This record gives sequence, C-alpha cells and structure tokens, in this order.
Amino acid sequence: MRPITLPDVPYDSTAVRPQWSDLPATVREAIAAHLGAPVSAARSAGGGFTRAFAAVVQTEAGTSAFVKAAALSDPTSQWYAREAAITAALPPEVTAARPLWTMTESDWFVLCLETVDGRLPALPWSQADLDTTLRTWSAAATALAYPSPQLLAAGLPSLPRILRDEMSWWSLIAKRREPMPEPARQTIAPSRLSELAGLERALPELAAGDGMLHGDLRLDNVLIDRDGRAWLCDWTWPCLGAPWFDTVTLLVSAYASGLETDAVLRAWGAPDEGVDGALAALSGYWLVRAGGGPSSASPHSRQHQRFSGLQALAWLAERRGWDTTPEKRRWLRR
Repeated sequence: MRPITLPDVPYDSTAVRPQWSDLPATVREAIAAHLGAPVSAARSAGGGFTRAFAAVVQTEAGTSAFVKAAALSDPTSQWYAREAAITAALPPEVTAARPLWTMTESDWFVLCLETVDGRLPALPWSQADLDTTLRTWSAAATALAYPSPQLLAAGLPSLPRILRDEMSWWSLIAKRREPMPEPARQTIAPSRLSELAGLERALPELAAGDGMLHGDLRLDNVLIDRDGRAWLCDWTWPCLGAPWFDTVTLLVSAYASGLETDAVLRAWGAPDEGVDGALAALSGYWLVRAGGGPSSASPHSRQHQRFSGLQALAWLAERRGWDTTPEKRRWLRR
C-alpha cells in the first residue's frame, strides 16, 4: 500500500473570511429582511480559497441558509452571480444546493443557497466518503451529458480551449518561455519535461466532449451530509468536455490517501493517455501556481497547490513507471 500524504493545513481550515459583523450594516439588514427574521448567529465556511463572505446564518425564527456575499468591486461577486445562474439551471439529478434568492445592496452582491448540513470529507479519504462522492458525481455527469439550453446560455467554455490556454505550462517551460517552477525543480519534472509537454499537447483532443463538467471537482467542493450522501458545491467554473477529467481531478487527493484510483478511472472509460495527460496538465498548473508569490485569496493556497501538484506528478510517474529519482539539473529563474 502506498504511504499516505497529507497537506500541512486541512482543507476545512484554509479560508480566511470576513465575519458577519464585517458586512456593511445595510447589507446585514437587507439579508435579514430577505430571511424574514434577524440573524442570531453565523458560522463561517472554513474551507475554500477565497476571502469573500460565506457562512451558514441562523435567524431568531429558527431558520437557516447559506449566504455568500462580496462587494461588486471584488471579482468574487461575479463568481457568485455565475454560481447562482448555474445552480438554478441544474437538473434535479444533480445533488447540489439550489439558490433561494440573490440581491444587490449597497454595491454588494448576495447569494442565498439552501443549507446543506454536512462536512468536508476528511483526509485521508475514507473509502465510504470517496464512494458516495463518486456516485454523486457519476449521477451528475449522466444528467449533464446533454446540458439544457439554460445551462448553455450561461456560457460554458470548452475544456480543450481551457487546457490549451491555461494548462499547458510544461509546454511553455520546454520552449523556455517560462522557468521551471521552484516546487518542481527537485522532482522528476526536469528529466521528463519533453514527455510531460507531449502529454499536455495530446490532451485537448482526448478530453473533448459535449457534456458539462463541474470544472473544479476537488475535495473542498464536496460536502457529506448526515445521511452519508455527497453534495457537489461551488459550481462556478463549469465547462464542456469529457467527464473523466473531473474524476481525475477529484482522485488526486484519493491517490494521496493511499486508495485505489486507476481502477476507478477504468470504470469511467478514461483513455490511459488522457488520464496521463490530465495528470501532466494538472501537475504543471498547480506547481506553477505554487511557485508564485503569496496569494491574496488564502495564506494556505500555495501550500495546497504544491501538495496537489506533487501528488499528481507522483501518480503520473507511478502509472508510467518512471524512475522518481530527480535529475540534478540547474534551472535558473528568468
């Protein structure tokens, strides 16, 4: 059995968010008016990598709701508006919280969603949590194989375009257009750079498809409710492509947990070269991000990107039988 590898900071403790009292008084009053009673308590969401407000609020009437809020000057407000449009149009087979209402008040955007009484899956993943999450995602992927006109109207980019435009970092590094990121310098990446770049280049065609993906299917976008059912959260970045790509993304943390991952992907009909290409693209994307400066979104995002990138690279090396002894080679910053 593989050793278990965990991030330094648990996924349920990554967010640094404003508290209820930090919202403008006019925004708090408007939220309470929509909820029909004064807010008596607010429990901030500990997971995630944004600094915007997100909390389960309880009212004096005993009701609760999940409220997200961001100033219109913050790009997160646009993400919340997009999440509202997407989740409102999801088919009923997709297990996800639906929006109750949205509003704009005092130059703030507010999204109110159904409350899910649940928790993030813990790391290492338990087999039960992983299985229920995969069942939920499989049902969602089936229901989203032919997205509705309402979902298409929201504007769904193609996964192949995203891969070419935003996730081809090994190819750029191989062309000396970008430096080798610091987190990758003591890995196999320098010695396997041409192969990583080749896998990236082949991926867009393999990952093409007409179905709608979640687009950001990570552990911290899953909630397990009291009945053991998994809910998929944060539908901000959906796109059109092959659903197994999201499955690969989700399984990186399962690989780090020592669980079987390759057999799971075979059940999804994922082509071997596609899986390897996805792991190459994901590792490059995460490790380049991890090598950037401190993030304004969360003080823990770079550490989690490093963790995810290294695990994706390790899984890829295992699949391809690569010697994981890093090559001693000098990569200069430029």
